[in-house]
Amino acid sequence: MNSPVLPGMARRRLLQLMAAGAGAASVSPWLSAARAETAAAPLPDGDPWRAFCRQLEQAGQQILRPEAPRDARSQAEGYRYLSRLLRAALEQEMEAADPLFPQFYQLSNETIKIGADNPDNHYLNAQIDGRHDYRVRGLRGTVSHVSFSTKAGSYGSSGSLPPTGSVDTETLKVESDGSFELILSATPKPGNWLPMTEESRMLIVRQTFLDRQSERPAEMTIECLDGPDQPAPLALAEVEARLLAAAAFVQGTASIFADWSQRFNEQLNDFSRLDQQEFLRQGGDASIFYGHGAWQLGEEEALLIDIPATDCEFWNFQVDNYWMESLDYRYFNIHLNRFNAHYREDGGVTIVLAHRDPGVPNWLTTTGHERGTMLYRVVHGKDPRYPTARRMKLAEVERSL
Repeated sequence: MNSPVLPGMARRRLLQLMAAGAGAASVSPWLSAARAETAAAPLPDGDPWRAFCRQLEQAGQQILRPEAPRDARSQAEGYRYLSRLLRAALEQEMEAADPLFPQFYQLSNETIKIGADNPDNHYLNAQIDGRHDYRVRGLRGTVSHVSFSTKAGSYGSSGSLPPTGSVDTETLKVESDGSFELILSATPKPGNWLPMTEESRMLIVRQTFLDRQSERPAEMTIECLDGPDQPAPLALAEVEARLLAAAAFVQGTASIFADWSQRFNEQLNDFSRLDQQEFLRQGGDASIFYGHGAWQLGEEEALLIDIPATDCEFWNFQVDNYWMESLDYRYFNIHLNRFNAHYREDGGVTIVLAHRDPGVPNWLTTTGHERGTMLYRVVHGKDPRYPTARRMKLAEVERSL
């Protein structure tokens, strides 16, 4: 005779599996048992929510780290940053969590910013399970660059997003009418195929604009090809697991990029020469060269950033706050790219970062911040090199150009 499920066993096992990012095949039997437990003996009212709130509270400590800035503006942006992470986390872990019924959502946009989000990008994410097959259908549009990448892990569980496969503009085959179809699977498929492994848990789509005013983004949908027709009813244990996963995402993401910012700030007004594989493990794109740095300027100072001439599909430079959020590019001039920069005769670019406009080309504003981070990225660069930076008096900028 089969042994009965012990009280709470299925719920605890489900929480462990979902927190670890387990796929639907592993979760399904425990989810069924947890749903049965829930129907028979529901948890006391409020327990899942209290557990979620207790875990979420820990994320606030990242804003109070000893090395973090304590001025009122940085603190205000830090707490707003946590609220933004929570919005993204609930969308990812609650509303879009089921890999059998995937949907596109955004972990970064104009008001949710993670890990030096690209102001020239339109990001899309989807939760997937590498043991299933998926199809993305869409219209290519006219946006300069599109890339698709599958990732294992998560910021909330493993603390990383190692790559498991990629396809981009250079390899994506598009029909004459602009349509395309892309299959995601762990085994090779004919046509456009995006590799996965059994550990794949996320799809990231990056659409990179040269000029948002004139380019049209791609449109796309995603579906699981070998899943059920309808989702199962929601279980209490499942909600608890998803809430805890959302809190873990906020804590993990805030911690990862607070660590990065701390490292960059050890070398102020310069770019950190780090192993590019580290950025790839944290969700970066294999086709991108990343040059992160940190800056700090007085009211009458400027930072001259020398971007070397480079043969590439795309490059840009952006200014971020201490928490590695791009500054508000909707209203302020905080980034430049290959399309809109003013070039020197040698093909390079000199960018001027300062609190106010010194009356020269390529000025980027600090928007009043005294310190922050910055990022130079190159897509498909032939021989990308780090920029160099010089701090000087604002009055000396024009003579230095």
